[in-house]
This record gives sequence, C-alpha cells and structure tokens, in this order.
Amino acid sequence: MITKTLHGQTKKGETAYLYTLKAGAYSAVISTFGGTLVEMNVPDKNGNVANVVLSYGTLAEYEDNSTYFGAIVGRYANRIRNAEFTLDGITYHLDKNAGEHTLHSGFDGFNHRIFEAEEKGDDKCPVLHLTLNSPENDMGFPAGVDLSVDYSLDDEGNLTIQYHGKCSGKTPLNLTNHAYFNLKGSDSVLDHELYLNCDRYLLVDDELVPTGVIASVKSTPLDFTSPKKIGAEIEKAGGYDHCMIAAEDNTLSTALAVVNESESGRRMKVYTTLESVQFYSGNFLDGSDVDKEGTPYEKHYGFCLETQHYPDAVNHDNFPSSLYDREKDFDHTTIYSFSTI
Repeated sequence: MITKTLHGQTKKGETAYLYTLKAGAYSAVISTFGGTLVEMNVPDKNGNVANVVLSYGTLAEYEDNSTYFGAIVGRYANRIRNAEFTLDGITYHLDKNAGEHTLHSGFDGFNHRIFEAEEKGDDKCPVLHLTLNSPENDMGFPAGVDLSVDYSLDDEGNLTIQYHGKCSGKTPLNLTNHAYFNLKGSDSVLDHELYLNCDRYLLVDDELVPTGVIASVKSTPLDFTSPKKIGAEIEKAGGYDHCMIAAEDNTLSTALAVVNESESGRRMKVYTTLESVQFYSGNFLDGSDVDKEGTPYEKHYGFCLETQHYPDAVNHDNFPSSLYDREKDFDHTTIYSFSTI
C-alpha cells in the first residue's frame, strides 16, 4: 500500500511529496526531495514500532542542512581529491565543498533535486519508482545520466533500493543512500553490535581522501569480521568514517553487514552488489540537528552504511572502475533487511 502527502515547497518553489510504503508491520516514508528516506518504521522484540533512521520534521531542514539524512547521493558519492579528474585527456573541475575537495558531488547534488515519482508494485510489496535527469556537464561531470531509483518494501522487513543509471557517454557514477540508522530509535549507537564482511579498507589522509593504499583490517580498530560494539574501539579509530571493502565472497545472498541492538532486539542486515561500504559513526553530529519532536541528535546518535564504489576511484588506477558509458549502465542493488534477534 502507498499513500501520498505533501512534504512542502522548496526555496525554488518546487513541490515535494512524501510517499508512505506499508507492508505488514513495516513502513517506509520517502520524499521526492532528494529521493530521501525520511522514515523506516520497524517493530522491536515486543512489537513496538519506531523510526530507525535519523530524520527532520520539515522540508526546510532537509534543504538547509548538509547531513545528507536519508538522501540519494550522486552523481558521485564520497570524496574526489582536488575536485577534479582527467578522463580521455580532458580535466573536469568540480565544486570544492570540502576544503579543496569534492564531497558527494558538490553544492547541488541529487540530494537537493526533486525526483519524479510513480507508484508500482502491490499491497504485499509496494514499489516507489523515482526518476531524475542529470544533463551533460551537471555539477561539472561529463555526459548526461538518466537515473531511476526503485524503493520497494515487503512484509518480511526488506527495504530494497535498486539504482539504474543510463549514461549518454563516458562518466564516473557512484550512487548511494545516506541514511543514518539507530536501531534503538534514540540515543547513542555505540552499544550497537556490528559485523562487517570486509577484510580490507582504504587508507585516507587527514582530509579523509583516499591515499590509494588498500590495507588489511587485521589487528586494527576497523576489524569487524568478528562482531563487536561500535564503541568498543572507536577512540582508537578516531571515529569511524572509512571505506570498508567487501570480501570477495560478497553477493546479494551474503550479508555485507549485520547490526544487532540488544535493548530493542532489532537486527539489520545489509546486502549489496557494490564492492564497498562507507561506515560512518556520526562523528560530526553535535546536537544542532533535531528530530521532529525537537530532540537533538548528539554525536554518535546514528551510523551510516553507505554501499558504493570506492571514493576517488576515478583518480586511482588500482581501484575498481567507477566509469560508465552508453554500453555499460549503472545497475546495482542494496537491501536493508530488518528483523528481531
């Protein structure tokens, strides 16, 4: 079942709508502004339902903030060094919105765009089909991209996000969803237990841009190959904001991540066709962002598991390619699967 309500008007005078997908005990609320996952409502071990993603109460807050809460990020998620890359002898210059670098595509990424929406699926598995055209030279990137994002929700608690990008020419493309999760529904996530099927990670410099070195997680605070609490070694890690590389056996039938929260009894598993995930522990939350009741989101009140290509891959020949063209579409799927322990 899908219902549609008004989300509000943007500063540009555009109208955004909220679509609620409901299947069994689960529901997801998605805005056409940024293709944003505004709510993911999940029952706990006692059947009590709570929203497990960080969200704002108004459209204006989504428009004015840079947290990327729940948004579809593109054209290129994560960082690109020096806000430039060279492709077939041509250097392309992007927005410098993170010091000298580009973060999540610059100042006017997909998280600030209005998507067209179409209702699909059925009552057992409703689907929201979102589309967006990104023309040639949009945000400084070559070629045009026709993008579609399908959100589907089933009564077993699987929120599936299917991305499809058709390009008019060669261009880097890296799409993700930037939801911040809190399976307890409030307070710190440091006691959430995390498992990652990731045996390597990307080394970054002081500005969080990859150096090009791929390192083993073994004997480091980034080793979650055996489950441990997010807070267990977070101080040693200096906070988590790392690109974790999926093990070679990763498939849509193998969980890339498993998160358990003992108090609520909620569990989330993540599956993806992409080769890495950015694990972020909400280091920059500082209480200035609030939920719809006005409760502040303090440091570490949410965590992100953003499935994606490697950041800055277009500037590193040793990274898997993030280039697409007329013959090769961006076609990837990520599943956030909710249940109880």
